[in-house]
Amino acid sequence: MKIQLSEHFNYKKLLRFTLPSIIMMIFTSIYSVVDGFFVSNFVGKTPFAAVNFIMPFLMILGAFGFMFGTGGSALISKTMGEGDKERAKQLFSLFIYVSAGCGVVIAAAGIIFIRPVAALLGADGTMLEDCVRYGRIILIALPAYMLQFEFQSFFVAAEKPHLGLVVTIAAGVTNMTLDALLVAVFSLGLVGAAAATAISQCVGGIIPLIYFLCPNSSILRLTRTKFDGRALFKACTNGASELMSNISMSIVGMLYNMQLIKYAGENGVAAYGVLMYVNFIFLAAFIGYSVGTAPIIGYNYGSGNHSELKNLLKKSLCLIGIFSVAMVVAAEGLAHPLASMFVGYDLELFKMTLRGFMIYSFSFLFSGMAIFGSSFFTALNDGLISALISFLRTLVFQVAAVLIFPLIWGIDGIWVSIVAAELMAVSVTVMFLLMKRKKYHY
Repeated sequence: MKIQLSEHFNYKKLLRFTLPSIIMMIFTSIYSVVDGFFVSNFVGKTPFAAVNFIMPFLMILGAFGFMFGTGGSALISKTMGEGDKERAKQLFSLFIYVSAGCGVVIAAAGIIFIRPVAALLGADGTMLEDCVRYGRIILIALPAYMLQFEFQSFFVAAEKPHLGLVVTIAAGVTNMTLDALLVAVFSLGLVGAAAATAISQCVGGIIPLIYFLCPNSSILRLTRTKFDGRALFKACTNGASELMSNISMSIVGMLYNMQLIKYAGENGVAAYGVLMYVNFIFLAAFIGYSVGTAPIIGYNYGSGNHSELKNLLKKSLCLIGIFSVAMVVAAEGLAHPLASMFVGYDLELFKMTLRGFMIYSFSFLFSGMAIFGSSFFTALNDGLISALISFLRTLVFQVAAVLIFPLIWGIDGIWVSIVAAELMAVSVTVMFLLMKRKKYHY
């Protein structure tokens, strides 16, 4: 049975509605994990380190699609809540057309500048060449990757989260199948891994584009539109928190890599890469839940249904608390087998990765609350508060911690820094939720 944004949500209905978005985000995060597994086990440690080294830069470029998706979805949901469905279709079309054009420009710039960027970050020799080779192939598919990010939010706003899940699974299966064929069977190495990811991103971005261009059963479709600078600005500022979050995480990832090169060499970068794969998947569950609830929150805010806003916030905080504890337990239990799966061929690297796992996993106790808090304010069209939470969580707190803690505890300080940063982010999130409760009546 189709669930509409205007309904009252109990725990069961909330989980049913958000589960496709959670799975969507997890499958999207699996792309780099699958690449990493095949590259590490079939190509070698240096190419594996190169993939992890250049990935933050690639994620920064792709994050603009997430900005249009989350910021635009909030504005579209609010517009539908106000009863103007035709205007919602025009806004949807505008955001898709503009982001596709931006994707082409950003991809071209990335291909040109990837070598100096990788060198500036500290890559040299074989590792530099691997970064450039992998990155340029991935960047060819960047416009589709941005659209894929964007459609993950818009499928939910269109009340079609299950269709979004089908497309994402198709893209994920494409990636895994091609990785196995191109890397493990045909031995195309790093080029094969990059091609597998690029093709899968095209699947995830182009299929939804075709769906929304054709007549369909959703409440959104691509139509003629006109340029609306004010709406674009609103969507960009509203989605700036998600853009900031992705850019900041990538910048911090670069900083972590620089610190790890300093304290532990190439092994440190490889160990951090394994931790990031688990981090991508676990945080994807929180992000997916936030993406899934955002249109419901935006709709009820637009329609002035304050009691449902209170209901959504209360139930979401309870669910996130349960998820957080479960993730810490799972991370601690899976630390040994996951480290063995990725880097079991190198005993020293395995021990370093396992040690990092046991410390780093405690960050999952706190990260979900801050991610949801930022998304909650985005859905309320309060881009400023959302951006502040993201900026402090993903940049200020983490940069300060990763620069200071290693001076005290060495490489252990790098693993501890993320836990401390997430704890501080939760404190800020709770403060803003308390401060704004009277304004938004939740």
